[in-house]
Amino acid sequence: MKLYKRAVNDPAPLGQADPFIFAHGGKYYVYATHLNGVQLYVSDTLSDDFKYCGYCYTREGRDSYWAPSVIEIDGKIYMYVSNVSAGCEDAHQQTMQVAVADTPEGPFTYLNDLIAPFSIDSHVVEYKGSHYIFFSVNDEEAVRAGTLIVCDKLLSPTEAEGRPVIVVRPTLDEEIYMKDRFKQGQHWHTLEGAFYFKEGATHFLHYSGSSYGRPTYFVGYAVAHGDPEDLRDLEWHKYPDENTYHPLLCANDFIEGTGHNSVIKVDGQWYVIYHGRDMNEEKKPEDTRSMRIDKMTVDGDVLTVEITP
Repeated sequence: MKLYKRAVNDPAPLGQADPFIFAHGGKYYVYATHLNGVQLYVSDTLSDDFKYCGYCYTREGRDSYWAPSVIEIDGKIYMYVSNVSAGCEDAHQQTMQVAVADTPEGPFTYLNDLIAPFSIDSHVVEYKGSHYIFFSVNDEEAVRAGTLIVCDKLLSPTEAEGRPVIVVRPTLDEEIYMKDRFKQGQHWHTLEGAFYFKEGATHFLHYSGSSYGRPTYFVGYAVAHGDPEDLRDLEWHKYPDENTYHPLLCANDFIEGTGHNSVIKVDGQWYVIYHGRDMNEEKKPEDTRSMRIDKMTVDGDVLTVEITP
């Protein structure tokens, strides 16, 4: 189901790529990617009555605000989002930054750069009293070169320890972003859009694979078990294994470009919030990946989602 339906003359952007959901004070907030700033949508429910509230974070001289995530720490709302210098045409200059606000509505104020480029697609979580950040970086020397997901510890909301460990890396042809992207014979792979949560004895990590413009673009997940003191010590394994293409979300008869999600549990029910385009939608110059929601079932290590029109 779409979470936002545009009205005539609606000022909201056509799409809400990389939607991140955050519950606070009885309301639901969704933050999304845009060239001009971080989009904000707010609702009292998880139905399609979200209201567009404009850009909650912008910064002069910057653009291409990718994949925001937020977390409350000590009464403040911290946002982790990547962007580049205005006019920069090299996406690999995306730099992870930290901004802060007193409320989820913002406006958010820039604090500092957190991680050097290339660094995108954050998810900051609390685990045993400490905070950790999942994000994506590049590995150009790997057998399957490309973008992968790592995890590092935060020493404070504005400082990473600088000892990231690899969580999941590309292992499949279906994760290829582009063949011969930077040099002949080297196919570029991509795993991005990390989102961590735990249910029962299982740690889960969602991720998006490939490119949203390719037919194999999908959301997959990895699992881990154990109770380490440091979240970086978990041993992650793709589900069901490293060599099987097993989408949790992927294109079907009525939607394409399904990816980059967040999840939330409400009244015992898990929901997945993700972006996707209506199949056969008229192509427009602006991104039309819209935020959507579906129920997710958790059964041990097994996750299932039934995508609804």
